[in-house]
Amino acid sequence: MKLHDLLKSTQARRIYSDGDSWHEAEISSIHYRAQEVLTGGLFVAVKGLAADGHDFIDTALARGAKAIVTQKPVDADSIIIEVENTRRALARISSEFYHNPSGKLVIIGVTGTNGKTTTAYLIESILLKAGIRAGVIGTINYRYAGKVFNNPMTTPESADLQKIFAEMFEHGITHIVMEVSSHAIDFHRIDCCNFDLGVFTNLTQDHLDFHGDMDTYWLCKKRFFTEILNPGGGDTKSSAVLNCDNKYGRELFEELPGNNISVGNSKNKMVYPEVLKQDLTGMEAAFFSPGGNYKIKSSLAGQYNLENLLCAAGTGFALSIKEDIIASGLEEVNRVPGRIERIDNNLQRFVYVDYAHTPDALGNVLSTLKSLTKQRLICLFGCGGDRDKAKRPLMGEIAAKLSDFVIITSDNPRTEDPVDIINQILSGIGKSSSRRLDKAELNKGRWKLPGGIKGYAVEPDRQKAIFLSVKASLPGDTIVIAGKGHETYQIVGDKRLSFDDREVAKAALKDIR
Repeated sequence: MKLHDLLKSTQARRIYSDGDSWHEAEISSIHYRAQEVLTGGLFVAVKGLAADGHDFIDTALARGAKAIVTQKPVDADSIIIEVENTRRALARISSEFYHNPSGKLVIIGVTGTNGKTTTAYLIESILLKAGIRAGVIGTINYRYAGKVFNNPMTTPESADLQKIFAEMFEHGITHIVMEVSSHAIDFHRIDCCNFDLGVFTNLTQDHLDFHGDMDTYWLCKKRFFTEILNPGGGDTKSSAVLNCDNKYGRELFEELPGNNISVGNSKNKMVYPEVLKQDLTGMEAAFFSPGGNYKIKSSLAGQYNLENLLCAAGTGFALSIKEDIIASGLEEVNRVPGRIERIDNNLQRFVYVDYAHTPDALGNVLSTLKSLTKQRLICLFGCGGDRDKAKRPLMGEIAAKLSDFVIITSDNPRTEDPVDIINQILSGIGKSSSRRLDKAELNKGRWKLPGGIKGYAVEPDRQKAIFLSVKASLPGDTIVIAGKGHETYQIVGDKRLSFDDREVAKAALKDIR
């Protein structure tokens, strides 16, 4: 594509070039990583959390970049386009390069602190049941037409996102369900995306290392609905589906214009349930909506999963999908990778791996399983390094309050000392009545007695900790291995090591047979 066509929606402060030759310059690819630049490509220098693309302009030029987009003055023998914000420019240029693919698709954005992935799986299932060719872009992967690809982040950078949209459209996809993170909103990754429907799951504490405080975090999420969402596009009947059991969802419902859909547990919501049965195997419920009433049997357990089911049901209603198809789509999802994922065994242990890595998510999982388990509840978790430190003591306090036995371990420590992270978690556990069990007590097995000591232990090695959690259990006990969920790695320092909670749990179960 010619450079002047790429820039038609981007306002340049200055363009440095040898005369007007830049108008006719042909651009063959778009890049924001200098080491990936191809000959004839356009390099957009963006500043990230760990590195600044402006420091790698020479690399991009050496690799054959035909033009550079920058926020800073650059002295280079090339076409230099200087703009106010290179992240905004990257989104606009990428959309132009791939011929505005999101405008040809129905895009459903799912945002919130917790529940995005499960809700996206549920919506995808409803769409597929309705015969709609649907794709998903989310935390676990991006997928369409039977193809599955790794996704390095919940919401890809704008250049990658526009490319994925174009690929999906070329393969006949008509609807895309996309998880939208707060980082994606702040970093303009979703600029130039024509959203047709927004779904809000909830808002609780997370990412304060990035946003600073809850008010800033909330304003970021809120911007998705007030500034980015396109209420007039596609075939949708509403601009937003909002979980009004969450106070922030209620605030959105009261403030947003348009025909928005409220979902929640009370009868004053547009879509609401009557729970008929609930246990560790799932739930049965009747759903009531303006389009009609129906019953579902879901393998997903817990109040928070009921909210996810309601958000998906509200989305189905917004898309004018028939109630029997919505019900069938909801029932089809019997598991979501790393979301209360059951590790099967014949040892009468109820072992679950869950992605819960926020205070609210951990509390939801533990509250649900505590109310349903017949014996003791054992919780293993850690907190990620180089991330929100304020949530660490909160998670420690929640785990100690709701569990009979807690094992504190490492998550993805990254560049932090795992022991420092654990000590911050322990400051929260200290607020509870739980008692730290020393090695002598553990070796004596006093912690194996049902109804016995309620306490906690520390094991920084996550593999050893998982083995310890299983050895600590008795038939009928429930074990929650929380924090990493579907992840198949552990980040220690700058290394990504192979590690899967699910596989380690299976090995630990075999070890006690």
